[in-house]
Amino acid sequence: MRSELRFGLGLVVILLLPVVLLMPWGNLSNGHLGLLMLALIVVAIMLGFPTAFTLMGMGVFFAWLAYRSQNPDIAVRQTLDLMVQRAYGVMSNDVLIAIPLFVFMGYLVERANLVERLFRSIHLVLAWLPGSLAVATLITCAIFATASGIIGAVVTLMGLLAFPAMLKAGYDVRLSAGVITAGGCLGILIPPSVLLIVYGATAGVSVVQLYAGAFLPGLMLTGLYIGAVVLLSAFKPHLAPPLPKAERVITLPAHAKAIATAYGSRAFPALMAAMPGRRDVPRKFVATQLLVALLPALVWFGALGLVYRSVTAPVELVDVSGLQEMGLVQEEAVVAGDGVEEPRAPGISEPPQAPGISEPPVEPEAEGVQEPPGAEVPAETTAIAGVSPRLTLPDAAEAEGRAAPVSFWIVLAVGTGVLLLFYWLFTFPLLEVFKMLLTSFFPLFVMIMSVLGSIVFGLATPTEAAAMGALGGLLLAAAYRRLSVDVVKESAFLTAKTSAMVCWLFVGSSIFSAAFALLGGQDLIEKWVLSLDMTPLQFMILAQFIIFLLGWPLEWTEIIIIFMPIFIPLLPHFGIDPLFFGLLVALNLQTAFLSPPVAMAAYYLKGVAPPHVTLNQIFAGMMPFMGIQVIAMVLLYVFPDIGLWLPRLLYN
Repeated sequence: MRSELRFGLGLVVILLLPVVLLMPWGNLSNGHLGLLMLALIVVAIMLGFPTAFTLMGMGVFFAWLAYRSQNPDIAVRQTLDLMVQRAYGVMSNDVLIAIPLFVFMGYLVERANLVERLFRSIHLVLAWLPGSLAVATLITCAIFATASGIIGAVVTLMGLLAFPAMLKAGYDVRLSAGVITAGGCLGILIPPSVLLIVYGATAGVSVVQLYAGAFLPGLMLTGLYIGAVVLLSAFKPHLAPPLPKAERVITLPAHAKAIATAYGSRAFPALMAAMPGRRDVPRKFVATQLLVALLPALVWFGALGLVYRSVTAPVELVDVSGLQEMGLVQEEAVVAGDGVEEPRAPGISEPPQAPGISEPPVEPEAEGVQEPPGAEVPAETTAIAGVSPRLTLPDAAEAEGRAAPVSFWIVLAVGTGVLLLFYWLFTFPLLEVFKMLLTSFFPLFVMIMSVLGSIVFGLATPTEAAAMGALGGLLLAAAYRRLSVDVVKESAFLTAKTSAMVCWLFVGSSIFSAAFALLGGQDLIEKWVLSLDMTPLQFMILAQFIIFLLGWPLEWTEIIIIFMPIFIPLLPHFGIDPLFFGLLVALNLQTAFLSPPVAMAAYYLKGVAPPHVTLNQIFAGMMPFMGIQVIAMVLLYVFPDIGLWLPRLLYN
């Protein structure tokens, strides 16, 4: 018998044995039936039954048992009503519309054939770093996982592209396998993650805030991966030997080689010197190369110009002192002649006078009442109902504009110094690498930042941003001449397949959780957890440990859809923010793809790996990265601002 099969059957026995021994079979209550249902669903999924339909089948059966215990005559009708209501509730959830759009974007980006060019350019930039191939693989995985979010696609493509390259360069098999599988799973956490959409819909948490909160933890986890690989490669170079110089050579075009020979290897001064024209080099080529070389400076000073305009713009102060929030302050009443009370108009009454101060006498000759010299009309007297508050104009200095803060000039000076150093080191080979990045990394980066930026900064809902991302994927595939009827047809088919799976999972989960609640299983678990009298830290450790263990036999979809409705109602008792809990869960569920026996990333890689690479070697390579994930979870819990700072900054 295969080892993974023995391991899976052992887990099934471990789950069923307590149920058989501890369940009071002669006196089963509804709560016991709920716990039995929970155990059976895990066992059924581990045995290979389809998750969505297993959830629906068990949910319907146990819901019928729950209704039958109350009124057998209408149990069938109530069960059917529950199915219809839950299915309709899922289908009317507009947040889920973003899932097929993001998936469609991912499949189109995958077929735009950007990965090979992206991997090559990043590797050439980082060739000086220890373990440069592995670092380039992690960065490529992070970028592509962000654009795609499809774990299987990222692991498979990088397994075809980077895995043979690392093995050819003499990299350790386990290190290479761990880098590809861990990097490919980053799409679970880094937005636009489908997992975060599913968690937000399940827990009732804003997907926008989840995206903002997951951004920095995703970068932190990627940085921890890269740091671990660099340190390991530096101290144990036999695991990741440096590339020979022959493979780092970049072939220059003939015109660029001629300019470098005549004017020197530094690209910018050589192109400036060649600008008047040469017989052997067309002026159009020189102008094009010079424009490409100037792009970093143009982007830097353009961005700083926008920042300068923002920080020095005059401030318009709005006086809202006369406004009152509707329903919070009760207006005073004035008694009319017949006892009918009329509300006073807000802001009409005289302001209270200080003791000993009286109104100045009014001259009889004066026409009308005049304010004493130098007096100002209080804001309260001008804020009459229905009149918008007046603008308080800034003083003369502010009207002309504010002075830029010192920090702006520091950033400008430091950035300009770095830019000058960049141009000093900017040789013609680096110019070729930069052109490769322009055609591979930057279009993808612009599309990703447009989608995420529009979501995070509130310019679009996740669904609207996903639609723009799908359009961006179409344009990107067209720009790289990969767009065809077959590509669109295949992407649409795979999108429909994935979306149908997610929707059926939601329907099954909704019916299952309703049956679980009807049987009183949720109340039973809540009473048991509260009876332990745990601190918030102890509860968090227990919850994350359970999720970590569930990641061995189950995938993240089952964990989110089945078990999150059990944990979420307990969070208010311990004062835990569902947003923060979701970020920890997203970090924890990285293990669902890296922990045997259902480590799907390992099976994706094994499907495209050379025959001599065994599944046990891939599993062994994933284990250190699981340890790094645990470290990342500890850091996020100890320093919660890693995940909560950006949502608090943007939305509070």
